[in-house]
Amino acid sequence: MAFDAEAVRREFPILSRQVNGKPLVYLDSAASAQKPRAVIEAMTHAMEYSYANVHRGLHTLANETTDAYEAARRAVAGFINAAETEIVFTKGATEAINLVASGLGASLQAGDEIVLSQMEHHANIVPWHFLRERKGVVLKWVPVLDDGRLDVAAYQDLLGPRTRVVALSHMSNVLGTVNDAKALTQMARAAGALVLFDGCQAIVHQPVDVKDIGADFYVFSGHKLYGPTGIGVLYGKAERLAALPPYQGGGEMIATVSKDAITYADPPHRFEAGTPAILEAIGLGAAIQWLTAQDRSAIAAHEQRLYAHVRDRVAGLNWLRVIGEAPGKGAILSFTVEGAHAHDVAQILDRYGVAVRAGTHCAEPLMRRFGVTSSARASFALYNTLDEADAFVDALTKTQAFFA
Repeated sequence: MAFDAEAVRREFPILSRQVNGKPLVYLDSAASAQKPRAVIEAMTHAMEYSYANVHRGLHTLANETTDAYEAARRAVAGFINAAETEIVFTKGATEAINLVASGLGASLQAGDEIVLSQMEHHANIVPWHFLRERKGVVLKWVPVLDDGRLDVAAYQDLLGPRTRVVALSHMSNVLGTVNDAKALTQMARAAGALVLFDGCQAIVHQPVDVKDIGADFYVFSGHKLYGPTGIGVLYGKAERLAALPPYQGGGEMIATVSKDAITYADPPHRFEAGTPAILEAIGLGAAIQWLTAQDRSAIAAHEQRLYAHVRDRVAGLNWLRVIGEAPGKGAILSFTVEGAHAHDVAQILDRYGVAVRAGTHCAEPLMRRFGVTSSARASFALYNTLDEADAFVDALTKTQAFFA
């Protein structure tokens, strides 16, 4: 049965609005997805009827809110096939990676190696640079091939006796390339390295089973997964979380405190100092419940049809360069227009109601790899339609005329 994008769109209030007198065509979901009514209502209900701080209260509202917060943790755990105690709520994927890098950094020595790739988001680069600056660790870079694939042979060659951590993107936010997380993990494991995946893009478009992948850590954000901002997830194998020192100090993350000593709570609470993002966690739980109720295989096929339709329509346009054509890639079209800066392209497209991203996409090493300073990016989601795909290409053709 075909996926009914029109029916799904009606669950997203913002998609009914106009921009510059044109129907909104929102193609920036890789940066941040829009929110279904189920998420909006879950957060509103929590604020209106059952809000209090979590874990430490004994009154009814505190118990209700704590139950909702922990129900969100259970929803996340079930979504990726993890144990509840392996799910840490953070303020985003960026904080999750920083938490892991900070914790692992305590035991790393000068000369230890961390393997990254040229396609990484800055969130999966900068925290490791901190360790390069402060600890003297060495960063190794897996090249990206011309079509956007990871150079797996080069990756294998980079793994050696000093490799301590491998941190890679499961799906590139620029290229759409989907890496074989399980195979990459097995190769790193053979070298004795710990593995972290940035799953911000992949988690949206395909099922993720962290037990099957086998990585030590997997991170993603809520706002790309049709949930709110300010909430992210760190999955860590139980033994890996238990070995990490606390990232921040305060309430909730301790077992006991005295003038002379402290003891820490067990994971995941050890890493959730202070009042957490309560409403945001509830919103993320609602987003996962909403998405789980959809036919995800049909969604994936729908998104691929949209991408293929656009790719076919722009084929042969000699003024357009598409960046990233790896087999099996996700529904992301990154491109440049001859003679035009990506920022100008995005602003003109906006005149036609079409929202795309423009810039470096927090991936400067990748931009340099492909010899560009910036690009525009159209990213497709479950609520986009073929009519919108056509509207994008038509608007893009009109935009190019400004620079011809």
